[in-house]
Amino acid sequence: MPALAYAIHPAATSPDRDLLARLAAGDESTWQVTVRRYEGLLRGSARAVLRNDADVDEAVQRTWVLLLSNASRINDPERLPGWLSTTARREALAVVRSQQRTVPSQDVADSVSPDDQEMAAAMMQRELSRALDRAVETLPDTQRRLVRALLREPASYDALSRELGIPRGSLGPLRGRAVRALRTQLESRFA
Repeated sequence: MPALAYAIHPAATSPDRDLLARLAAGDESTWQVTVRRYEGLLRGSARAVLRNDADVDEAVQRTWVLLLSNASRINDPERLPGWLSTTARREALAVVRSQQRTVPSQDVADSVSPDDQEMAAAMMQRELSRALDRAVETLPDTQRRLVRALLREPASYDALSRELGIPRGSLGPLRGRAVRALRTQLESRFA
């Protein structure tokens, strides 16, 4: 642990035996001495993970809170510097993780007026319709005629079969090929 040796105050290497008991009891003067003694260690440990001063402050504060709630559970005061250093690093990593999960408090759609939303939806619908028309034009003749007829919503498959001169049993597979071809074109355009 030579990299952190600079941050440990000389007095931090030999904490007295009942330090943890006094900390657990909430002794104010012991807390002040402990904070002065280990503040550099905590900041150095947190700074190894974080660059922002406010984030370092957050990790250090969390570490002090954890010491307050766990002082009675630490059995060996000689291990306190290691416990504090490890806890500060873990809390710094927790700060990083919490920042990665942060979701903006206001959704972009919430900041757009209803009129703007309707206009954007209409523009998107027109663009999608134009793209579909262009994609339909690239289909083979039989598939193109079938898709156009389906878009008109024919009365039945029997009527569609008669209109296009295609056996009823061939309409489904033909429609499937046309839909796959259209999907491929539209996905590449809007992906």
